[in-house]
Formats: sequence, C-alpha cells, structure tokens
Amino acid sequence: MEKSEDVFSINEHEVMEFYGFEGEFGKIKLKIKMLRSWILHKWAYSSPLSNFVINLQKSRGVKIGKNCHISPYVLIDLVYPELIEIEDNVTIGSNAMIFAHINPTANLILKKTHYPRKVGKVTIKSGAVINPGAIITAGITIGKNAIVSIGSAVFEDIPDNCVVLGNPARVIKKLDFEKK
Repeated sequence: MEKSEDVFSINEHEVMEFYGFEGEFGKIKLKIKMLRSWILHKWAYSSPLSNFVINLQKSRGVKIGKNCHISPYVLIDLVYPELIEIEDNVTIGSNAMIFAHINPTANLILKKTHYPRKVGKVTIKSGAVINPGAIITAGITIGKNAIVSIGSAVFEDIPDNCVVLGNPARVIKKLDFEKK
C-alpha cells in the first residue's frame, strides 16, 4: 500500500487539516493535543464529582454552561471536543456518548466512497436531559428541555420540549409546560 493510501496517514491528515496543523511539527503538535485531551478525558471519565468532570471537560475545549451535571463514564468526543456545546441546566447520565465525528477509520474503501469522515458541531440546549447509555452523533442539536431516553441513539435533531426513545430516536411525547 502506498503512503498516500495508508488509512492512518489519511486520518491524521484530515485531523491536522481541521486544526490547521502542517508538516512534521504539525504532527507533533497534533499528537501532544490528542494526548492532553485523552489524559484530561481519562481523569474526567471515572470521576463521581460532576464539578471536577465539568472543569476537566472545559479544559479539553468542551463548552459547558451553568448548573450542569455530568455523571461518571460519559464519553465526550476525544478528537473534536471543542465542537461540543452543552448549554445551562443540562443533565448527562452515565455511559452516554457524544460524538462530533463519524469516521470509518480503518476501511479505505468506505472512507473514499460512501462514508467519508463527518465532522459536525453537537449542541445540547438548556434544560435537556441525556439519560444513561444514550448516543448523540455528529452534527446534532438536542432541543431545549428535551429528554433523550435511556439507550437511545440520536441521528437527527431533536425538537424542544419533547421526549425521544429508541434506535433511531423518535419523538414519543411532546412536553407541555403551560400552567393549568
């Protein structure tokens, strides 16, 4: 396999291009950035202290608002953490996963044809609840006060004030906040 056809080199080049890194020095900068991100994530991942988790994730570049709660064992994208925005009063349950990229890393044929790297901002709006085991994929917005049920996989934007369930996640209930 030629160097240009080496999947690892292609992946590295895609990430370097995103961050504006070039050449051998850029490769070193990227490796340092990824190592730092991984170490901070590793410390945050198993901590039971939500404020500690939030501070570490902010250090990685994740944008997190006020009064949020992030449980232990939450995986927030390791390559593009700065593309994750979590607004105020958001709750994220254990074993939830939030990805800002999708990439068939080792399959060159898929990468060059039907499934190139997808990178997109993820926004979780104020008051949303991401229950344990939920998966949020690249380019998704979770609406204000939306609830993503346990184990749901989100592939499309979720509207405000609703409950979603399943794989793929679908709206099962609209929430009415009018006083009765």
